[in-house]
Amino acid sequence: MKGETTLKRILIVEDEQNIREFEVINLRRVGYETVEAGSGEEALQIYDNDTVGFDIALLDISMPGMDGFALCKELRKRSPRLGIIMLTARAQEMDKVSGLMLGADDYITKPFSPTELNARVDSLYRRIELMGSVTKELSEEIRHGEFVLNMRRRTLSKNDKNIELTQVEFQIIEYLFTNPDTPLDRNDILTRVWGESYYGEEKIVDVNIRRLRMKIEDEPSDPKYLVTVWGMGYKWCTNKD
Repeated sequence: MKGETTLKRILIVEDEQNIREFEVINLRRVGYETVEAGSGEEALQIYDNDTVGFDIALLDISMPGMDGFALCKELRKRSPRLGIIMLTARAQEMDKVSGLMLGADDYITKPFSPTELNARVDSLYRRIELMGSVTKELSEEIRHGEFVLNMRRRTLSKNDKNIELTQVEFQIIEYLFTNPDTPLDRNDILTRVWGESYYGEEKIVDVNIRRLRMKIEDEPSDPKYLVTVWGMGYKWCTNKD
């Protein structure tokens, strides 16, 4: 999102016209302003030339040329706050995991119904909208050792060095920071961040934790801050001794 906009704008990237039209029709019916692209290259050009800003990008993975993975990576470089949903026709776990590790917030497996499409997009949009409205009212910081979470600016720093977070990552960290040294169950994190009506699977929490560790930990394979409590969940550890 480049600018502040009250429009519900979504960039739809799909090379198959009939699927793209299906997505456009159903999302417009529930109030979204849609902008279409038939390829990753076209989508990136549209995004770079846009002056209003997008709330969400809906990306098909399997496209000729620049595929959804490459596009996701480029869009995430441009904006940590853009909501990104990946679409895949494949059932392989690696497609889902790869998209999430590149910075996607959610994924939908084809074929999907209008109800599921609208629900997943609405869920992500509500999180983005809530984050914007809540953090504008807050100015406080949460400090844990060398980490500082700025609630108003939605930023995390470590030793005064900024760590780029997506919307989802910020919400997970906020939940952990406000409950330090307390194991949080995956279901609790899922409900808190993705909402009670989320259609997806618990593993989306695990992938986001992995992604956060890569950004936060000195040794992601041996985490000292964002630790696993076996049989319970995850916690932010302030006592690393």
